Amino acid sequence: MGRGPQKHLKRLAAPSHWMLDKLSGTYAPRPMAGPHKLRECLPLIVFLRNRLKYALNGREVKAILMQRLVQVDGKVRTESTYPAGFQDVISLEKTGEHFRLLFDTKGRFTIHRISADEAAYKLCKVKKVQLGAKGIPYAVTHDGRTIRYPDPLIKANDTIKLDLTTGKIVDFLKFEVGQQCTIIGGRNKGRVGIITHRERHEGSFEVIHVKDALDRTFATRLANVFCIGESGKAWISLPKGKGVKLTISEERDRRRAQAAAAL
Repeated sequence: MGRGPQKHLKRLAAPSHWMLDKLSGTYAPRPMAGPHKLRECLPLIVFLRNRLKYALNGREVKAILMQRLVQVDGKVRTESTYPAGFQDVISLEKTGEHFRLLFDTKGRFTIHRISADEAAYKLCKVKKVQLGAKGIPYAVTHDGRTIRYPDPLIKANDTIKLDLTTGKIVDFLKFEVGQQCTIIGGRNKGRVGIITHRERHEGSFEVIHVKDALDRTFATRLANVFCIGESGKAWISLPKGKGVKLTISEERDRRRAQAAAAL
């Protein structure tokens, strides 16, 4: 290995959920350092070029971004490799479109269009709450934000509703049994359900049991669970499929039914 940080990313080493083909070049865009990890983010160039098809190549993506047309969480971003991640709101002023990055049940970022009202806020998972210099309490969120003087009831793993214009906490959700949640890691990534049970294991990983809309239960680690609303009502709109994972045969039957209906 050479000296210093890596500056390149080979196409085959890129995260599979970017869905880049193997043959159109040796390299993939390496995300810059930012609020989301390299393997858990979606660079703006991949979003604009490969998902929305608003650009044919990287040069056109740069031309769009340099006109300051793209905002992430209400801030203009001009770097094509900026790492947008889970719950981030991407706004395109020219087209009047707003997108929230959410996972589908196959663990990939989906193009989820939202209204302008919903684009005014986002949900953040609290990673830790600590006391800083001079005894000032602060909370750190999953997207790298440090929020000073949070509500004393907010603890780690809770979810906060953040106003993107002011950067202030509007509301919060406690992490507890009965809350609606989505899974942000592991093989159940993208599934949505209700927390039914929390297993505490001293010195090991806590396990959360979740039941989805079809009454199917599954278990995952605490770190993979992100509360998105009370049991009856999610605070954000959900992508197509509502986070319900179907088996391969169910997907096949649904495709056949749609094809038959189209005839």
